[in-house]
Amino acid sequence: MTAEPTGFDYLPRTRVVYGQGALARVGELTHELGVSRVMLVTDPGVVKAGHAERALRSLETAGLHVTRFERVKENPTTREVDECLAVAKESRIDGLVGLGGGSAMDTAKGCNFLITNGGRMQDYWGVGKATREMLPLVCIPTTAGTGSECQSFALIADAESHQKMACGDPKASARVAILDPELTLSQPRHVAANTGIDALTHAVESAVTNRRNELSWLFAREAFVRGRSALPAVLAHPEDVTARGRMQWAAALAGMAIENSMLGAAHSAANPLTAHYGIVHGQAVGAMLPHVVRFNARDEASRAIYAELAVTAEVVETGRDHATAVAALIRCLEELLDRCAVPRALEAYGVERAKLPTLAREAAGQWTAQFNPRPIAAPDFLELYEAAYGSQS
Repeated sequence: MTAEPTGFDYLPRTRVVYGQGALARVGELTHELGVSRVMLVTDPGVVKAGHAERALRSLETAGLHVTRFERVKENPTTREVDECLAVAKESRIDGLVGLGGGSAMDTAKGCNFLITNGGRMQDYWGVGKATREMLPLVCIPTTAGTGSECQSFALIADAESHQKMACGDPKASARVAILDPELTLSQPRHVAANTGIDALTHAVESAVTNRRNELSWLFAREAFVRGRSALPAVLAHPEDVTARGRMQWAAALAGMAIENSMLGAAHSAANPLTAHYGIVHGQAVGAMLPHVVRFNARDEASRAIYAELAVTAEVVETGRDHATAVAALIRCLEELLDRCAVPRALEAYGVERAKLPTLAREAAGQWTAQFNPRPIAAPDFLELYEAAYGSQS
């Protein structure tokens, strides 16, 4: 990392098991955690794809009593977490398996907060607010995007205010993450594209936050290098399990980078877009990212890190000046958005220009804004939204 490294305190909390067909080990791995009554938290799409049934067979073969919660929704709210909690309490569970995208894993984490520590999700908004140990959790992603399997955060929206709450605690980390690239073969193309953009955004943002360090840089760099080549390959050859595996591993690495660095302004700007207009998270962060990179590159240290990221990923040749390298990185991001058919203009999503000041005020109040490498306030977010509104250049 070009900038002066800062200290870090890293204790890996999650065992990562990777490989084709690794889902078959969920029963064995969950049983090893001392669990006897487990709840499988998933969504209807994963059930339809047959993944939930395979997980269920493995868990039952290992002698576990299994309760299923299959009503996870995209962008889960406190309402879904409460519904999941009610089922968990009735079934007297002593462990959880989150199977699906980030929504399923976050719902499982949210349930874990409440069943062990009580209260409401709002009580855990922030970091380290759980006082009691949590139940063993196994996370199994069926997408390659959020990296939630390697994070201690649950992202849950308040059902009334629609405010997204990042609820993090080391105790919420999965004990085991199972990465099985075969599970991502069932993703529709648009899901692979949107989640892939999300993973790459995680890598780029976590590389430069004001909490960055040598360790987070290693994870962020490797996530971007792998994901930048894997995502186009997945889109061009959907049945390529090797490419799927590279993308899934890139998403997990980006999750590790977030855990050690946090996120920044692209995520802060994206959340109000999702809350007000229902824009898919990967599209929202993707549309904002090039503009955030331009904004942050006015900071010398961030500019140097972006340039090093571009060189490492072979976006630009070694020896070019930082400004040229950053411009090449931005072009690379825009080309990836175009390849993924992610519109870069907010106007294309139905965002109203008159609403931009409101969005800017809300973005400035988002939790991740405080970790952006350049201080950022509502007028700056308005500048970003205006830049992203109608321009595709």
